[in-house]
Amino acid sequence: MNETYVECLVARKASAIMTFFKVLLIMMTAVFVFLGLMFIPALLVAIITGVGAYFATMNANVEYEYLYLDKEVSVDKVMAKSRRKKAGSFSIDQMEIMAPLNSHRLDSYKNRTMKKSYDFSSGTANQPERRYMMIFSGDTKVILEPNEAMIKAIQTVAPRKVFQD
Repeated sequence: MNETYVECLVARKASAIMTFFKVLLIMMTAVFVFLGLMFIPALLVAIITGVGAYFATMNANVEYEYLYLDKEVSVDKVMAKSRRKKAGSFSIDQMEIMAPLNSHRLDSYKNRTMKKSYDFSSGTANQPERRYMMIFSGDTKVILEPNEAMIKAIQTVAPRKVFQD
């Protein structure tokens, strides 16, 4: 059996709101720790804001890792380069089309109502467009930002479903 293994790591652009929220919570934690030295109840608020800062930091630094192995693309969400969570697994056999986001080949799919929609890309539009949309089983839309090796590997398995225009 011909098994092809390709992996790709894409960093998601941190939103300005999440970065602001993270910095605000860190500053509040520092202030309440200082106040907690004088007033004991302020330590409780410092603990709560510290936990909030931890979770904001985890969700501000997100990367997606794509793994292609034997007709299956699996996506893992890596938070703050320390925690990994499986985000999804998609079979190439159920894929209808894979094309760049600005491709004319996706025009017939843009008005279609999708039950599930996932965006595992960096969130930034580049020129030329590097983000690809994949439609699975007519009801699932997945946006990825694969590298050239992954596109070629998927194209060897499903040559009539993958477009690079």
